[in-house]
Amino acid sequence: MLGACAALSLLLACAKKEGDASDAEGEKGPKPVVAVSTTTASVEPFTHTISAIGSVVARPGRYAALSAPSPTRVARVYVTEGQRVAVGMPLVRFEQLEFNAAAGGAEAALTAAQRAYERAERLAREGIVPRKDVEQAAAELAAARSASVTARRAQQLSVLRSPVNGVVTRLSAALGASVDAGQTLVEVADPSAFDVVLSLGPNEAAEVRPGARVTLSAGERSGGESIGAGTVSTVAAAVDSGSRSVSIRVTMTTPRRALRLGESVFGEIAVETRPNAVVIPAEALVPDEDGYKVFVVDPHGTAVARSVKIGGRTATKVEITAGLGGGETVVTKGAFGVEDSATVGRSVPVKP
Repeated sequence: MLGACAALSLLLACAKKEGDASDAEGEKGPKPVVAVSTTTASVEPFTHTISAIGSVVARPGRYAALSAPSPTRVARVYVTEGQRVAVGMPLVRFEQLEFNAAAGGAEAALTAAQRAYERAERLAREGIVPRKDVEQAAAELAAARSASVTARRAQQLSVLRSPVNGVVTRLSAALGASVDAGQTLVEVADPSAFDVVLSLGPNEAAEVRPGARVTLSAGERSGGESIGAGTVSTVAAAVDSGSRSVSIRVTMTTPRRALRLGESVFGEIAVETRPNAVVIPAEALVPDEDGYKVFVVDPHGTAVARSVKIGGRTATKVEITAGLGGGETVVTKGAFGVEDSATVGRSVPVKP
């Protein structure tokens, strides 16, 4: 009886050890990953871009900011903001009396100076007055001519007229208001000739060349409404002292809608195309301390973590410069939940 009990106890103990060993082996074994997607790293041309924020500006020569020629008062306003105007169309008229009086006085002074010069010249030829009197009269005549030109120009500018075909983009003139010289009262711009100016740091700007293609969207970040494409026309040669940035002027080639002066624009500047880049979807990239990693699936279905270096990137794709080769399979959807050396229980291949 005792022998039978001892044999039964030994059998139970062995069974327990086998069960414990089996459980331990199960805990150490790879855990399947549920519902991950995979894709194959492709080798394809990849365009390296630089992102920048800017705004819509008027093109030089197709924009005008007009002001009064001297302190005066607004007598009439002919236009409203947003109104389309043609070259020569009157915009604002100032009180005329002071300008007409100034022009008349300058013309009278010029006539008197001309007569004084002629008289001095005649008397000098006759030896009645010294030659220095003629030189003095000539100087006074030159000053009178300059004053007359200035007065006539001010008289012309007493009525502000549009120098370009365009739209009134700003109007601050009010009927009867006093205005100062140099105070901008009307701005006119040609809406078909708007550019975009982007701002970049000096190092990034050094990579940009005139003629580079730029993709533009509304707002200050990617993903906004597409407003078309353009090309880099100029890269500023100096750094702005205030913002410490370099201005990149972009000429719009195919705007998809009317632009508005001052609206914010997000641009992606194409600076280089690498013909044989290793490319994967952006969702396959997993942050790893100071860098990035991807999970590469081997032929046995095991996802192995591998550190990679990235080059350029877009909203959907990433260029891999080291750590991964074309044709290798990587986890995309579900990559953030994968553990190193985990067995991929079910994978859904997707196109890169």
